Amino acid sequence: MVNRISIRRTACGIAMLGLLALCAPVAAASGPEGAWRKLALAHNPSPRANMIMAYDPVGKNIVMFGGYNGIYLNDTWIFNGSDWIQLSPASAPPVRSAAAMSFDRATGKMVMFGGFNGNNYLGDTWLWDGAKQTWTEGHPITLPTAVTLPMMFTDPLDGHAGMIGGFDGNFFYNNNWVWTGTDWRERFSKTVLWARGAAVVANDLAHGTVLIFGGLGDVNPNNTWTWDGVDWTMQSPATQPPLVFYIPAAFDPDLGKVVMFGGMSKSQATWAWNGSDWSLVQAFTPPPLLNSQGLAWDGRSNQLIMFGGAVQNLLVNDTYKFVKR
Repeated sequence: MVNRISIRRTACGIAMLGLLALCAPVAAASGPEGAWRKLALAHNPSPRANMIMAYDPVGKNIVMFGGYNGIYLNDTWIFNGSDWIQLSPASAPPVRSAAAMSFDRATGKMVMFGGFNGNNYLGDTWLWDGAKQTWTEGHPITLPTAVTLPMMFTDPLDGHAGMIGGFDGNFFYNNNWVWTGTDWRERFSKTVLWARGAAVVANDLAHGTVLIFGGLGDVNPNNTWTWDGVDWTMQSPATQPPLVFYIPAAFDPDLGKVVMFGGMSKSQATWAWNGSDWSLVQAFTPPPLLNSQGLAWDGRSNQLIMFGGAVQNLLVNDTYKFVKR
């Protein structure tokens, strides 16, 4: 199913920048093989882009919230390994798209921050309890700048939810924040990630680091960075994808690599990060040229799940899984 609607970057609160000229093809080392397979499900959320989507190991579900489909949404869905189920929690965050969410291992909650609602950049914090299937608003004393398109992850050392970057309508940021369970605390490191938003972000569980690549920024963001819980390191891979943004990524335990697909670079390629280098995945039956979709590893069905997004000016609600060959 598709929803024909003009997809403008104002859905995220950010105008498209003239960066596509940087997206020249690059040579790529051969990588693993796999296939994207479209799933025929009994239920599907409505077509949308820039939803918030991440795996909750407590509820053992992929959690998806909000997004944009011509209006800003605040519905909550879970993928239980075989189908999408819409939930009706007693309270829910206000409508938004292009927020970020990650699991806080120290508290057992999903933490969501930021986004855009069509008028305002958001700076509120919400907690998802996967055991109770409830949303609760956090009330931190310290407030990060209200931004859209921040990047969130689980810190590889202390297990807390971490957040960096984003865009507030005027500036890109590189402030590095950690959720303590009750408050936000800014972290400082010797090396600082270059400011950006809308970047690829994923926990690289094979190497105990966080991966960030690409995105949008005032300074060229076509570079690869890792966070080890103490410091940021700009990597120098022999092979690097063209610049991508509005693209999700997730760690695939079957491959032992971080996998990403699509993005606003008009790429139909699947890329994998092995901790030191990028390689093209020989992916058969690739989906259309998606951007602004959701992607997460589903620990219940043990597969990468990708949902929704935009194909040029069409919003879609297809669900795909990635199968290693």
